Amino acid sequence: MISSRKPNSICAVIPIYNEAAHLDSVIPEVHKYTDQVICVDDGSTDSTSEELKKYNYVKVISLGKNMGKGKALYYGLSESIKLGSEITITLDADGQHDPSLINSFIAKLESNDLVLGNRMNNLNKMPPQRILSNTITSWLLTKKLGVKIIDSQSGYRAYKTNALKDILPDSSGFEAETEMLIKAGKKELKIGHINIPTIYNENKSKIKPIRTILGFIKVYFRY
Repeated sequence: MISSRKPNSICAVIPIYNEAAHLDSVIPEVHKYTDQVICVDDGSTDSTSEELKKYNYVKVISLGKNMGKGKALYYGLSESIKLGSEITITLDADGQHDPSLINSFIAKLESNDLVLGNRMNNLNKMPPQRILSNTITSWLLTKKLGVKIIDSQSGYRAYKTNALKDILPDSSGFEAETEMLIKAGKKELKIGHINIPTIYNENKSKIKPIRTILGFIKVYFRY
């Protein structure tokens, strides 16, 4: 059971790569529902580093060069562990994850160790190729782990922080999120789901389909 709220008990980790245009609409909203916000600047080449200076309540980790989402998650999640947080939320910086749902994620953690945002209940706005790849990867993970995985590619997640130390990713790319699910399944962590809207904006996806598929295959068979 999640205890009564203490300072720094709810921590958000936001990996960022060239998302300066969206930070004003994301970071203040995330801060409303959390005690600590950790932003990991993954070698952005736009004005992200300058924009982040505006938020004196944000702990910024700058990687200096682009190392990939997996590495950004690793450093951000590790910092959440060091801070002694009780709950860690991960979400993207591009405005595609609604911060107002954070409390719903937290409530779902009462009976789970890890909660995944599920966009597969609303596919109207999801590109067909993303629907196909997500359906296939989620099915493969479900079969591998013996645990229902609905939206394996969702980066909007909530964790009980004490479970994170055993599932931190080694992978550097987007496949890191798959790796964490596999490790969670192997550790027999309880995985829950919460429906979230499918939101796409004008941003071009940073996911490279072929590289991501190869990364998934590598991680899938490694563990």
